[in-house]
Amino acid sequence: MSIPPLEQSQPHRGHVMKFVIFAALFLMCQSATAETVQVKYHGGVSLDSFTCVDVNESSDVSRICYDRAERYMVIRLKTTYYHYCEIDSATVQSLQGASSKRQFFEARIRGSGADGPFDCRTHPIPKKYRR
Repeated sequence: MSIPPLEQSQPHRGHVMKFVIFAALFLMCQSATAETVQVKYHGGVSLDSFTCVDVNESSDVSRICYDRAERYMVIRLKTTYYHYCEIDSATVQSLQGASSKRQFFEARIRGSGADGPFDCRTHPIPKKYRR
């Protein structure tokens, strides 16, 4: 058995270098998307499973994040995040499309009662987000 000359092993080393670079880029992208926010009265929530929409209009509502599978919404009002449980996707879509997101939020999500229709104090927080 003979060892191949160095010139013949160079292409193999090139493939290894490409793999190493690709793996490093992949890991950097993964860590860049792993965002955790602090939710008032709850603590840290990872947004990995959420679809988030930034709101770019003059409103107290500045970001809406929704995990459809868990029916769980995290919303940023000014600079503070709050969470809402067992909220259906139609309500979240209506919020995102509302001409006044703050008015829609106050009337349909925060609600007229003390707890509101989606308050996590009266609706269970999904298991994967419990502390």
